[in-house]
Amino acid sequence: MTEKLSDETRKTVLQPLFNSGWEMTPGRDAIHKTFVFADFVDAFGWMTQVALWAEKWNHHPEWDNVYKTVNVTLTTHDVGGLSALDAKLARKMDGLAGSMQS
Repeated sequence: MTEKLSDETRKTVLQPLFNSGWEMTPGRDAIHKTFVFADFVDAFGWMTQVALWAEKWNHHPEWDNVYKTVNVTLTTHDVGGLSALDAKLARKMDGLAGSMQS
């Protein structure tokens, strides 16, 4: 079962994500990031790739897409805050975005 990240675990798990542009979401135990791609096709293609991983891991992002910009928020609703699944999906999102971002 997934558990909420402990204060100690947060330090090691979240700092690399903060270094790559993720931020805490004000008023929530969640992280968010804005991804900007070259165009709509790249943004939607990336979202499709992420969706496959999210479905495989049964962990789905809160996100919206406007043209080439995708805003993402990650939290684990079942535990009422951040879990290792959020960090795992954030790392996967960053990896898939790679050179696609403008």
